[in-house]
Amino acid sequence: MAVAGPVLILLFSGKRKSGKDYVTDLIREKLGADVCCVLRLSAPLKEQYAQERGLDFTELLGAGRYKEQYRADMIQWGERKREQDPGFFCRLAIRDATQPVWIVSDARRASDLQWFWKEFPHQCHCVRVEASEQSRVNRGWEFTAGIDDGESECGLDHGVQFDWMIHNDGDPAVLDEQLKELFSLVCKHITENTNNSTGTAPKT
Repeated sequence: MAVAGPVLILLFSGKRKSGKDYVTDLIREKLGADVCCVLRLSAPLKEQYAQERGLDFTELLGAGRYKEQYRADMIQWGERKREQDPGFFCRLAIRDATQPVWIVSDARRASDLQWFWKEFPHQCHCVRVEASEQSRVNRGWEFTAGIDDGESECGLDHGVQFDWMIHNDGDPAVLDEQLKELFSLVCKHITENTNNSTGTAPKT
């Protein structure tokens, strides 16, 4: 698709086990992979961390115990990298993105949002995914001191005006209804900004 950079960037945030990945994967499936890509800031972080520590990158990408045993150290390592260069992981995450719609599925810190706002001031919209504590527990969440009360989980709890709040407590019909307005925004941006001669449009 012939576009000069993204026409729309959706910056998603939310607590652990709120279902951010589930929601963003639903959106990508709905729009189609030629229109939309999901970018995870944690992926280049984990890749770099695994290289430096001699760990299994694939296992770090999963949701199992392997990742959990390194989570606290990985967060601290990532913080040091961000202190040196706030945009380090953001630049790595977008390096291969070519689609007109980018979904950043795991914005966690104000510095993440600030980098995207600075680099793409007209394309960014912030989306918060929320779930009740019981829903998160049912999905395997358990409070962990030093993680759930740290910046990686709480950095965007205050001071951000979200464009959308999505409540994801497990009812597909309720979630689908909430996403309709978001899809309308995406379709509007694509229609206005993409090269219509390609004949590419989001799936409906």
